[in-house]
Amino acid sequence: MDLGLKDRRALVLASSRGLGRGIAEALAAEGARVMLTGRDEAALKDTAAQINARGAGQADWVTVDLGGPDFAAKLADHARAQMGGVDILVNNTGGPKPGAARDIDVAVLMAQAQAMVAPVIDLTGRLIPDMCAQGWGRVLTVASSGIEQPIPNLALSNTLRGALAGWNKTLASEVAGDGVTCNMLLPGRVQTNRVDQLDSAAAKKQGKPLDDVRAASRGSIPAKRYGKIEEFGAVGAFLCSDPAGYVTGSMVRCDGGMIRSV
Repeated sequence: MDLGLKDRRALVLASSRGLGRGIAEALAAEGARVMLTGRDEAALKDTAAQINARGAGQADWVTVDLGGPDFAAKLADHARAQMGGVDILVNNTGGPKPGAARDIDVAVLMAQAQAMVAPVIDLTGRLIPDMCAQGWGRVLTVASSGIEQPIPNLALSNTLRGALAGWNKTLASEVAGDGVTCNMLLPGRVQTNRVDQLDSAAAKKQGKPLDDVRAASRGSIPAKRYGKIEEFGAVGAFLCSDPAGYVTGSMVRCDGGMIRSV
């Protein structure tokens, strides 16, 4: 299938590693021009070099901190200056520390909202008018399966990702007529450093060996395994494609059947 992504300009947040990198690599493999972002300069350089060595799409990079002052304005200006604009925006952020809902500190909640929610909304708001004006655009927001089935001991994540779900659905209806789609991609247990951290936290909380916790986690997934970053990236690339032009306002799971709701 031709995804129609050749020479499309893609800005991918938090893309030096993990899920963001997986989507960036999948877009570049389809011929897109990708702008990588993150805080780790060495990792960004290495990722860009590997993408460029494959010779399909092109990759550039810029160091940014989602929690930094004027993050959205500076990054939007940089993307316009370096790429001439953005056709595809992939919103991706790190997750907060584990914890129970009854233990949420409001100050921590607000700080995490400033790091995980506000920058995404601000940056999208700055870039989407140009997508609407040109009659084509894709906004893909990576979130969590906790939106549909809250994950135990991840109360902050469940709360804040849920806020983005309401925003995405509302925005999608506003810009669909302009040829712009807005979707969310929900990972289940995809093998990343973040999942390793959560498994370690669960092992500590339960007082069990890490291998036992991982085995139980895999056993609870109908696919009986954790997902691969490449699998996740491929789904993300499709949602950013031409053939997916009639898919908008949706939350798409990539979870091996883990979420039990219909």
